[in-house]
Amino acid sequence: MRAAPHVTAVAGDMSNSVEAKDGMENPEFQMEERESREVIVTNFSAGPADTVEASAYSQIQPYAGMPREVLLIYSHRARYRLPRELIFWLIIACTLALVALTVTVVALSPRCLSWWQSSPVYQVYPRSFRDGDGDGVGDLRGIREKLDHFQYLNIKAIWISPFYTSPMKDFGYDVEDFRDVDPIFGTMQDFEDLLTAMHEKGLKMIMDFIPNHTSDKHPWFQKSRENVEPYSNYYVWTNCSIDKPPNNWVSVFGNSSWTYDPLRKQCYLHQFLKEQPDLNFHNPDVKREMTDIIHFWLEKGVDGFRMDAVKHMLEAQHLRNEPQVDPEQPPETVDTEFELHHDYTYTQVGMHDILRGFRVVMDTYSREPGRYRFMVTESYDYEEIDKTMMYYSTDFIKEGDFPFNFYLLDLPQGLSGTRAHELVDLWMSNMPKGKWPNWVVGNHDKPRMSSSAGKEYIRAINMLMLTLPGTPTTYYGEEIGMENVHINISDIQDPFGKFNPNSSRDPQRSPMQWSSGLNAGFSENQTGTWLPIHPDYLTVNVETEKGNSSSVLEQYRRLSHLRESELALHRGWMCYIWKDTNVFAYLREMDGLRRAYLVLLNFGEAAKTDLAFIKELPSDLTVHTSTIPVNNGKRYSKSDIPTGKGEGLVLEFSSYQRFHPGHKSECYISEPACYLGALNILYQC
Repeated sequence: MRAAPHVTAVAGDMSNSVEAKDGMENPEFQMEERESREVIVTNFSAGPADTVEASAYSQIQPYAGMPREVLLIYSHRARYRLPRELIFWLIIACTLALVALTVTVVALSPRCLSWWQSSPVYQVYPRSFRDGDGDGVGDLRGIREKLDHFQYLNIKAIWISPFYTSPMKDFGYDVEDFRDVDPIFGTMQDFEDLLTAMHEKGLKMIMDFIPNHTSDKHPWFQKSRENVEPYSNYYVWTNCSIDKPPNNWVSVFGNSSWTYDPLRKQCYLHQFLKEQPDLNFHNPDVKREMTDIIHFWLEKGVDGFRMDAVKHMLEAQHLRNEPQVDPEQPPETVDTEFELHHDYTYTQVGMHDILRGFRVVMDTYSREPGRYRFMVTESYDYEEIDKTMMYYSTDFIKEGDFPFNFYLLDLPQGLSGTRAHELVDLWMSNMPKGKWPNWVVGNHDKPRMSSSAGKEYIRAINMLMLTLPGTPTTYYGEEIGMENVHINISDIQDPFGKFNPNSSRDPQRSPMQWSSGLNAGFSENQTGTWLPIHPDYLTVNVETEKGNSSSVLEQYRRLSHLRESELALHRGWMCYIWKDTNVFAYLREMDGLRRAYLVLLNFGEAAKTDLAFIKELPSDLTVHTSTIPVNNGKRYSKSDIPTGKGEGLVLEFSSYQRFHPGHKSECYISEPACYLGALNILYQC
């Protein structure tokens, strides 16, 4: 055989090593070697002679099952050791590089936007949204039936006005039981089914929380009237006579804020209706009770709260008269809130501490990823905007995520491009640095924008709200252009309207217009609905507007999707570049991102705007979205941009030249971020 000499040679090589010798003397190794030889001999007899060397060579290569001793022989040879060491150190180097890159990306990345920042907030007034049981009044089951509407609009945050058990003197803002659902709206099971369905669709629920007052039917108030402990001091009581209130304080709804109770023989405070007695937040037991209610609903799984009428929560305990706006006015004629300076009833010391306590509770439920609990405050501070800004959190203590911004509600008063700029800048220039803005153009307390500004401007107003930085809040029906409905004085249901018919809030609370069918698709009730439906429902409704590119609905939807998909729009810089009687224009841009947007809104008459002096703009711009769809895709010279009456334009252009570095005083951003196209990431800059 020719194999023997080869084996001898191998044995000779191995004799140079103790390990080889031990290996050769190992009985198990010798048995494996004999088996190998038999295989090799068989292969030799079957193949040509010139394959013997190759087969013999393969015999001494490392192979699976080789004993440790033989494996050690080969592992120490340079041709095996060096590649292995190179691969090892290469893996270590790559791992360290990846860890370093990951740490760098995480450290430099801006904070991700939360759900309340990335989506518009949609207000549902439950009595008027959708009637699910056919009684003519909207309810929770009806809201559940229409969840697809929110998804169609690309809206993920839904604020639902009160549905607590209530005598309905103020349509749910007079709460009899904070831990139950009023039968008008359904049951607790209906609520839980709605919340589950919303979460399954990726929607968030924001509830209305009313901390300032309860209903006079609430068990706490009934026990307080009877001086039953510990409830005797749950409300604000003071000595008085039947016909003489203790001071000149006036209710939001008009007339005295005090009502005499014949059972307790004292007066109680109510800054709203007499059926809405104010809670006494100077009492620690009241704070604890209201905090427990927050726990109750957070345990149910709600995602946030709108804190109602927060500036009224505390009042001065000395109960002095408030100064009159007109000192010469006879005191007995003062009967409206705007005739007094509310130095002792609004925004009192300690009120913010109460809200911060609520925030602490909500933060304990926000630790689960993706389950941040949102808090927004409601306070109409009018010209005292500095008071509104105090509801934002500070660098050292958290409070609200933002206070509602109601200033755009004044846009119809002197509607113009200049007026729009004035109201936007009022908020942006007073907002604390790094905070998140928000915009409201309608709610259940104020006339609909289509009626107050004119329906020819509603598309431009929606475009303004959806292209400004921050969170837009949409009142139900604004997405289709609903208008106020006429209510006869004899049919007024709003308590504020009964005191002053000119201030009735019923017109903006008419049922949602879903279709051109019975009751505008709001209810199957054959005898009517709780408020009349606007006669324009045959053409202004969701079903008719869906798919019509020129409709208010489709333009709202298009802009909502654009806001979410474009970095420059939802977290980039906003810079004012033009304002005049007709037009308000601003830029939305982000460092590192070529694509930027010029938003140009007409709040006056048809006009042409010359922006040739803006060197950062290219010569020509393309219309991405116009409120007049036939203009979509057109190219305009920056020196001659035409807009029709009430037209809004979102113009797109590409350039790395940014406007904001040279115009800091005209530009705003909450959290600066830059875009790195090579890695498709954002980083802090």
